[in-house]
Amino acid sequence: MTEIDPLTAISAVDGRYRSKASGLQNIVSEFGLMKYRVQVECEWLLFLSALPDVPELPELSAAAQQHVRGISEGFDLHGAHRIKEFEATTNHDVKAVEYFVKEQLAANKELKPLIEWVHFGCTSEDINNTAYALMVDAARSQVLMPLMASIIESLDGMADLHAELGMLSRTHGQTASPTTLGKEIKNVAARLQRQQQQFAAVDILGKFNGAVGNFNAHLSAYPDVDWIQASARFIEQLGLVNNPWTTQIEPHDYLAELFHTLLRFNTVLLDFDRDMWAYISIEYFKQKKVEGETGSSTMPHKVNPIDFENSEGNLGVANALLAHMADKLPVSRWQRDLSDSTVLRNIGSAAAHCAIAYQSTLKGLSRLEVNAEAIRADLQSSWEVLAEPVQTVMRKYGLAEPYEQLKAATRGQVITEPLFAEILAQLNLPEAARRELAGLTPGTYTGAAAALARRGLPGK
Repeated sequence: MTEIDPLTAISAVDGRYRSKASGLQNIVSEFGLMKYRVQVECEWLLFLSALPDVPELPELSAAAQQHVRGISEGFDLHGAHRIKEFEATTNHDVKAVEYFVKEQLAANKELKPLIEWVHFGCTSEDINNTAYALMVDAARSQVLMPLMASIIESLDGMADLHAELGMLSRTHGQTASPTTLGKEIKNVAARLQRQQQQFAAVDILGKFNGAVGNFNAHLSAYPDVDWIQASARFIEQLGLVNNPWTTQIEPHDYLAELFHTLLRFNTVLLDFDRDMWAYISIEYFKQKKVEGETGSSTMPHKVNPIDFENSEGNLGVANALLAHMADKLPVSRWQRDLSDSTVLRNIGSAAAHCAIAYQSTLKGLSRLEVNAEAIRADLQSSWEVLAEPVQTVMRKYGLAEPYEQLKAATRGQVITEPLFAEILAQLNLPEAARRELAGLTPGTYTGAAAALARRGLPGK
């Protein structure tokens, strides 16, 4: 692919963040769409030539088959520019692909008489919907899923490493029962994995059934061919799931399903980005300094959490696109309107913003250092969190108004270790229970957090 100057790019995806989106470049660009369209046209010709009930199209020799498949497998930027030349005349992007394929076939003596079999029985949407399906499938499997897996793996490793590091919880922004750093990170890993699994499980659908989904043209030429079955076989050969019930377009419901799962993954990750930003702010994490980097143009001391901020911003842009596409694409007037066409062209932008965000989160994670001293100090100054186990044990032994007693003793108070011991001594508890509670500290009152942090993720 030729390079454009990033400084003149309109989109940040093709400008500032071009290197981060490079893995998607040959998949979701217009070049990528052309490549998949050419692939579908060539595979359809090969499929038709193998149908015994279509005798007018003879079975191709091995050399001819290789020539046909080579058109798509060898598709390059030169071919893409040639398609654009055809489009300048046709003003129709799929027709331009058809003419390109015919031109390539005409160079072969065996294939030249057969060029009118290209696009046989097809509407443009037969080519488009399958090309987009192949594009989406490739973007999911080759780029997005590996990045998702890297984030989950990184978080899972952090969860295990810090499974027992006690940490103060904050509910409503206030001190709450302690947890462990590992357990809180494991929560996110589990949430992300659930959404990733749903994202991976969405079937990628395709249709190949003519102008309004009824095989009208096919049956007019070959009424005895079971086109419903043949079409299903062709779709399955492309690696897609056949949808036999469509109008002119595949209705895009699967795309909405896919985008909604991706949107939810992104929302979980955005939630994590904001939490990490906040934990860095209260110094639970330090960021590794990179020699030569500038955090502020005026404040030399600053090391900003820019990677998590970058991820948050790109996830927001991605989710805006994904939400619009999920809402819009399944809606089409009667047997079709063209409003989906321009929207589909933004699949690449949404995928790119996802990829940029995922890489930014991974970079942010790689630069973190846990500040265990600050985390422990925060816990040590919050003995009031032990009011919960004390009042719970008081309930066990039937003491009157345990919650109210602890509320009066602790609410609005700065509870220190000596003051906690004093409160405990004044309670009418059995001595064995008192000794057990006296052995608690905010750092050890973490319940099953460590076990949960080390528990394997489902499906791992």
